[in-house]
Amino acid sequence: MPRILSAILLLLLGACAMPTLRETDRAEITGRTWVVTGASSGIGRGVAERAGAMGANIVLAARRAEALEDVARVIRASGGEALIVPTDVSRSEAIDDLARAAERRFGRVDVWFNNAGVAAIGRFEEIPVADHARTVDVNLKGVIYGSHVALRRFRAQGHGTLVNMASVEGRVPLAYHASYAATKHAIIGLDGALRQEVRLAGLDHVRIVTILPWAVDTPFWANAATYAGRQPRGPWMDGAREVADAIVWAIVHAPAGEFLVGPKAAAAVLGSRLAPALTTRIAGDVIHSVQMENAPPALDTTGNLYAPSPAPPVVEGSSRERWR
Repeated sequence: MPRILSAILLLLLGACAMPTLRETDRAEITGRTWVVTGASSGIGRGVAERAGAMGANIVLAARRAEALEDVARVIRASGGEALIVPTDVSRSEAIDDLARAAERRFGRVDVWFNNAGVAAIGRFEEIPVADHARTVDVNLKGVIYGSHVALRRFRAQGHGTLVNMASVEGRVPLAYHASYAATKHAIIGLDGALRQEVRLAGLDHVRIVTILPWAVDTPFWANAATYAGRQPRGPWMDGAREVADAIVWAIVHAPAGEFLVGPKAAAAVLGSRLAPALTTRIAGDVIHSVQMENAPPALDTTGNLYAPSPAPPVVEGSSRERWR
């Protein structure tokens, strides 16, 4: 029996391999307007550049205007169109302005990707409560504000794709990531409720996709607030470009629902359903070893919670290479 279960697990994980974009996907992307928050670096920048290279009109939102200019140059050089809208997603009026700017320039919004996110890492009670609140403001309130303006427009025009960035941590929470895990759990709940509202309203051409990646090697780790006395670290990271391409594929192809990015994400979520207590215990032991025992020492910092990071606005982080 254990061999049979192992074979089934391997088949399931093989089915969850990172999907690959094809040239034929260009027809579903060219000329569509995508709004991407958190577009200055990491996954957001990777998605924006990939979709732009396939002919999408990209509306770039993040706090750093100069970083967005760099992304826009890449997109325009690859043949796409880009509009820069400096935006703090924790402010509802800024999200309203972002939506209006997209409509003024391109006439409509076809895809809205709520991707911006921050984190404060350390023991829950040692992190200032203001930092927990700021994490909620960006990660959860920002998604609520973006979902609200997007769905109002999608309902009016009869179509659209809302994509919200959750995480495997929404299903398997990690120690020392308490408020971050809470926001990702909340996004999964939010999207589940919204999908029911869309279904009950008969909006057959409005789709809500919730993205659940594993840990990804982006500048997120260098930018996170930390009160752990050690540099933020994550286990067995996936590459940012690979994950960004999988998300673009999901925006084009995935049905409404949760999209697990890659086999590690699929294994973690499957474990949480088959053996939740054991999976959570293993996850806690792993993150304690990675974060609290083996990460290099570091001073406490608020990271990019309250102001943009001066770090280079790149897609891939350097964590995997540095930690090796």
